[in-house]
Amino acid sequence: MTDQSDAVEVYPGIAVDARVMHGVPVIAGTRIPAQLIVGQLAAGDSIEALMEAYALSREQVQAALGYAAERLGAESVYALPTA
Repeated sequence: MTDQSDAVEVYPGIAVDARVMHGVPVIAGTRIPAQLIVGQLAAGDSIEALMEAYALSREQVQAALGYAAERLGAESVYALPTA
């Protein structure tokens, strides 16, 4: 992000700015969506591979995981009865 004045840190290391990636949560100071990092970890990529591919620190990758965990913890899911 070139101008962080409009960026809002929604989780330590994760920022949202309407002018960056259409307001998608990104690794602070980058244009890398947190969802991309979590998705690639889920697909089997290693933390080290992501660090190398996107020039991220371990802490930045862990911030994406922490943000995802926080968001999941805030979500309520209700099972619907089957017919």
